[in-house]
Amino acid sequence: MNATITSPKPISHQFDSILETVGNTPLVHLKQLSTLTGVDVYGKLEMANPGGSIKDRTSLSIIEEGIKKGDITPSTTLIESSSGNMAIGLAQVCGYYNIPLVIVVDPKANGHTLKILKAYGVKVDIVEKPSADGGYLGARLNRVQELLIEIKDSVWTNQYGNKANPKAHFQTMSEIAHTLPDADYVFSATSTCGTLMGCAAYIKEKNLPTKLIAVDAQGSVIFGTKPKERYIPGHGAGLPSQFLDKNLVDDVFHISDMECVTGCKKLLETESIMAGGSSGAVTSAFLKLVPSLPKNSKCVLILCDRGERYVDTIYNEEWVAKKLG
Repeated sequence: MNATITSPKPISHQFDSILETVGNTPLVHLKQLSTLTGVDVYGKLEMANPGGSIKDRTSLSIIEEGIKKGDITPSTTLIESSSGNMAIGLAQVCGYYNIPLVIVVDPKANGHTLKILKAYGVKVDIVEKPSADGGYLGARLNRVQELLIEIKDSVWTNQYGNKANPKAHFQTMSEIAHTLPDADYVFSATSTCGTLMGCAAYIKEKNLPTKLIAVDAQGSVIFGTKPKERYIPGHGAGLPSQFLDKNLVDDVFHISDMECVTGCKKLLETESIMAGGSSGAVTSAFLKLVPSLPKNSKCVLILCDRGERYVDTIYNEEWVAKKLG
């Protein structure tokens, strides 16, 4: 065993609200995985955000930017389409500011997420069928537009096109670079591409040698591949990203649903980190790239969320056998 028991670290300062604890997440040396592969690899633990995912950063950035601009007021109802984590991030921020929230989901939303949203008092609107040209994402976005007409004084937070999304992740990359200034590779899962492009903007502005690796889902259209049915939410998309600049991405890996599962299991078995599907995807992408990496490379995996929300799917052998077998 390599781990040693140490005294708890003192809390450096107090916070004035739960929202102040968003960001500044730990960067952890994944020692077992590093030993296994011969390449130094680190995990950026976005699951340490209070709402359990990297979408806490996005939610806080979008809402506080909207409040600052005057687009969001105490009488505003916010509407968003989400497959899960963004919904919870928004629920947390809206709960703090006492802002009504409507979340549009589809049948793939997991039950655990829906229970969390209910606890926050969020109104959930479920679309039942995918659209012909955009899948469930297209159907959710169409429903958002209908709700904007139906609900007085409503605003779409629009994680897919709101520039406050990638702006939030400029900070994510800043934290990585500050803690590990000689990082050679950063692996980021894709969906809206806010995280990916926020990291890219920081790398470009600071002229860092760090290479940015996009991790997309097989069946996602983000990088121009053909759509197909996917079962694991949280990465990939049925519509192109409004943020993506392919010139700022050094490489892209398309990962299957089953590779998400095996990546999650590998992370759990080697590092005792129980993470969500996109974390399994970036872990599998890293393992695919390892044979071509110099042995002195330093890699960072952005681990986007906790695994508890996937105990009935990714971590359930019966579900995996039924859906992915």
